Amino acid sequence: MRPPEPAPARESWGLRPGVVFLNHGSFGACPLPILKLQARLQRQMEADPVQFLWRRLDALLEPSRRVLARFVGANPEDLAFVTNATTGVNAVVRSLPWRPGDELLTTNLDYNACRNVLAETARRYRARVVVAPIPFPLRSADDIVAAVLEAVTPRTRLAMLDHVTSDTALVLPIARLIRELDHRGVDTLVDGAHAPGMLPLDLARLRPAYYTGNLHKWVAAPKGAAFLWVRADRQARVLPPVISHGYNRPRPGFTRFQDHFDWTGTFDPSAWLCVGEAITWMGARLPGGWTELRRRNHALAVQARHLLARRLRVEPPCPAPLLGSMATLPLPKEFQSSPRTGKIDREQLRLYDEFHIEVPLTRFGQPERRWFRVSAHIYNHLPEYEYLADALARVCSRGR
Repeated sequence: MRPPEPAPARESWGLRPGVVFLNHGSFGACPLPILKLQARLQRQMEADPVQFLWRRLDALLEPSRRVLARFVGANPEDLAFVTNATTGVNAVVRSLPWRPGDELLTTNLDYNACRNVLAETARRYRARVVVAPIPFPLRSADDIVAAVLEAVTPRTRLAMLDHVTSDTALVLPIARLIRELDHRGVDTLVDGAHAPGMLPLDLARLRPAYYTGNLHKWVAAPKGAAFLWVRADRQARVLPPVISHGYNRPRPGFTRFQDHFDWTGTFDPSAWLCVGEAITWMGARLPGGWTELRRRNHALAVQARHLLARRLRVEPPCPAPLLGSMATLPLPKEFQSSPRTGKIDREQLRLYDEFHIEVPLTRFGQPERRWFRVSAHIYNHLPEYEYLADALARVCSRGR
């Protein structure tokens, strides 16, 4: 078996030659032109650190913030850069005034790192984490809404919901959930780690209490680029995980919220400074801009899922409209009885070591089942998923 020829767009990425990279969803992959911009910014910073970090950073950061604001449908004053969505979740959850008996609502499909933030906060304040059991497989978005709303009680203070779930790759009906929870007096914190670049965003219309999203995934900015949006009426209570100079040194033209988050100590801000150019560059890859790119990636994910389900004789676990640019499928029954073999299961290691395929295999559910997830970005094309189907069949036929 030989890996397929790469898609034409892949020449703009520095991905290792010969590797079939079907896991953009985990850490993203930054294109070469944006990496070159980051390297240039880093050289400028190191050539004159005081000028760059202390005297020029405010002005350098604002163009990226303005482009980002237009991209996600927000006012720049309501946006702060953070290093990742988990940092954004920490900032919100650990800032709020919890009381004993308060309930923090999440779902069984949430991201482990963010669940840990809720768990530690609940432990410290004698609050309680409530987990809404969303079924998976599921038939419709109604199943998601019903599971979340049934878990709400008079003690529910905050609901942390993924816009796009990680392991299961579901696009939750987040606008509907925010609206229903708001009617019940519950604030929503949206973990939008995968959403920017995968889905169209209009935060001013969506209006959760809090929204955080990664920009190193589907926007393809450098690692360490993410944002936190806080609704204006909730900003006074939210502080960054690291409190620094901005706490008592206001800047003309900036909000107190921005002052708190823009400077939390000496760090490399080059990833943030590349965000605007990353949004612009990615949006110019296809004639229809970001709209066409999102539609193209979604269509490829749906097509890839159909191909893999047919070849592996497994059932897709959700309707296609609940997909974005990723899709999760159960592994064939021959894989299901294999025990855990460490941090990474041996079948996943074999896919990389023998077939040079990067794709995640996961375990979840009650009872536990084994699954795999594929991503679809502009540098992917259908022959790569055909090759994955062949490789999985080989791994299965050779035994576990």
